[in-house]
Amino acid sequence: MCKLETAKDVLEFIKKQNVEMVDLRFMDFPGLWQHFSVPPREIDEDVFENGIGFDASSMRGWKAINESDMIVKPVASTAFVDPFFAAKTLVMICNICDPVTGEDYTRDPRNIARKAEKYLQGSGIADVAYFGPEAEFFIFDDIRFDQNEHEGYYFIDSIEGRWNSGRVENPNLGYKPRYKEGYFPVPPTDSQQDIRTEMVLTLEKIGVVIECQHHEVATGGQAEIDMRFGPLVEMADNLLKYKYVIKNVAKKHGKTVTFMPKPLFNDNGTGMHVHLSLWKGDTNLFAGDGYAGLSE
Repeated sequence: MCKLETAKDVLEFIKKQNVEMVDLRFMDFPGLWQHFSVPPREIDEDVFENGIGFDASSMRGWKAINESDMIVKPVASTAFVDPFFAAKTLVMICNICDPVTGEDYTRDPRNIARKAEKYLQGSGIADVAYFGPEAEFFIFDDIRFDQNEHEGYYFIDSIEGRWNSGRVENPNLGYKPRYKEGYFPVPPTDSQQDIRTEMVLTLEKIGVVIECQHHEVATGGQAEIDMRFGPLVEMADNLLKYKYVIKNVAKKHGKTVTFMPKPLFNDNGTGMHVHLSLWKGDTNLFAGDGYAGLSE
């Protein structure tokens, strides 16, 4: 879809593209996406200015029940068409605001990121900071766990898991990456090329630029899809889109994704290291004549 910038752009798109629902999303205090949906008739220019109310006392770490009212203000430039919903649904990411003062809510992670960007620009240190996270994850075929009066356990399985080399699979064809040898093998050892490609294509459709995808080091379906770097708020929005798309594509194929740091014993865990640069005009402030080409 074309890039939308203003409330007017969004309203025209809703009308011309026969959008059936509008989904409003925001990040909660622990860092998860939350959402609710409204019919398109409920969206007008006033919504972008004054927002829509919701109960913030039901969000972890936010408001007490006696002061629960908060509002979400959709950001027009974040709009995209959801690739999974049956009805044509336009998604917008929102900022959380106080309904009385209209001020940005101090516990809204997106507002904190926006303030950080403004602080950097106001400090004169740099014009922009770019972030490039590389989020790794596992694609599993089965996850079970329980803790009750007579048992406590967790069970994780993957058709790629080396531990399944002797399992009866009618037939078992092997091709299961050995521990710590899952980095970059071609199929058939890499059995998840197509599902990762579908994840990439879906991300690209909603405006997230992808640079690379590949199998990661661990057995059992470890993967990585790399996004193009960007400014803080944009990159944080994209990372939420990233996790949303990856989990839903996996679910569509009867699999589940986890970004947990260490779901498997005896093999590599999952990380998310971040490339960071500070720029003043065309100058990379980290680059210089010091050790390893770094500035003071």
